[in-house]
Amino acid sequence: MDRIASALGDAARWRIVELLAERPRSVGELAESTGLRQPQTTKHLQTLARAGLVTVFPLGQRRVYAVETEPLAALSHRLRQLVEATEAHEGERDVIARYRAAIEAESAVADRDRWADGRTFSFERVLAVPRDVVWRHWVDPDLLASWWAPPSMTVTDCVLEPLEGGRAVLEYRDAEGRYRSEGKVHAAKEPERLVFDLSVLDAPGAVSFTGHYDLTLTPTPEGTLLRVDLRITETTVEAVPYIAGIGTGWGQVLDNLTDAIGRTRRTTELVPTEEEEVQP
Repeated sequence: MDRIASALGDAARWRIVELLAERPRSVGELAESTGLRQPQTTKHLQTLARAGLVTVFPLGQRRVYAVETEPLAALSHRLRQLVEATEAHEGERDVIARYRAAIEAESAVADRDRWADGRTFSFERVLAVPRDVVWRHWVDPDLLASWWAPPSMTVTDCVLEPLEGGRAVLEYRDAEGRYRSEGKVHAAKEPERLVFDLSVLDAPGAVSFTGHYDLTLTPTPEGTLLRVDLRITETTVEAVPYIAGIGTGWGQVLDNLTDAIGRTRRTTELVPTEEEEVQP
């Protein structure tokens, strides 16, 4: 497939294939139709032949070339797969577009430090599991690391110690660098409420902004209502990209949490009980 794509990446070779798609043609006819010299045309045809795109028929002193449809059909199939994959993930492109628009909007008003202090956000999810399961996904470092980062990011350090004065840390990385937040837990009541703050740090370690989080877990007939209330302070002008991404980012990580809880639930259901293990 790489050889086919490379061969067709040249405009002259693409034009030759277009001409051969109409009917077989000689080297001289192809040179005349494309405006190329015959030696150039021959070299292009040799490249196309090595890629399996054309076949040569020696007819006495003439060499006539015909196009092969199988490689073109394979390329067409691969291109259709790429289009289908792109369409299936079109929502991710929309996320990037919304994020860019949010950065532009925030940049227009971020004219001084403290520009967004006091701004609040709220996020809710209904999760089809008991509160203790959701609680564990917040306070167990391994479970927390399985969901607490947007797509394309990898968690490298995270902890929410469920006690007053406990550590709160979130560090993740992507291909561009590492991002770290530090703070502390102010209140913890298992499995109902967790109050903590996190300060997003820039590369030298200065605070870009601080988020104050209030997590509550409420039983419902469907399972658990999760609610996160967030208030931001200490905002700097440099924090624009972070603040612009709060809404989208938390939507993504809560999607991750929903998926992680679903995986944990399925794994738990597959583990046999002691009674099942001893049955003959």
